[in-house]
Amino acid sequence: MRIRSLALRRVGVAVVLAAVLPAGAAQAHDKDAVRATVTPSDAAPGATVEVSVSGCGGTTGTAGSGAFEGDAELTGRDGGKYALNGSTKIRRGVSGTFDVTVTCDGHPHQGVGTVQVGRNDAAPVAPVRAGGGGARLTTATSAEAEEAGPGTRHAVIGLVLAGVAAVAVAFRSVRRRRRSE
Repeated sequence: MRIRSLALRRVGVAVVLAAVLPAGAAQAHDKDAVRATVTPSDAAPGATVEVSVSGCGGTTGTAGSGAFEGDAELTGRDGGKYALNGSTKIRRGVSGTFDVTVTCDGHPHQGVGTVQVGRNDAAPVAPVRAGGGGARLTTATSAEAEEAGPGTRHAVIGLVLAGVAAVAVAFRSVRRRRRSE
């Protein structure tokens, strides 16, 4: 009886974890689902940039940054299936890396993209083999670095799988115990 009680408790804990954790991860994932891409990502002051935003459920929105002269008015179609797009100019007299904040679905999504503002010269930054013109060597942005490793989504999947394994072991133990009695 005691083993059945323990097995039942473990099953209960696994069910609660399986029910609660994906809900929290889904909310966190919804917040992280909005991504902004600025083209060109390394722009000169006064240049016009295109802003493309994915993950918004609506058909309109705005994208703003300390580097922009004004907010980029975003438009798209069919809600979350397609990206929202807009354009704006880079302010003169600024340089550095700036975060992009997107407002869509009635909510602001801060830091969902970046734009690098600097001088835009044609000389290559690093030696280039066999042509390549003004190629630049860059490092991964922080958004790419976050996506490269395991995140919340992977942790939740691992916990759910561990819970399922615990339930399977508990049921198998109970079954073996019944057979031996």
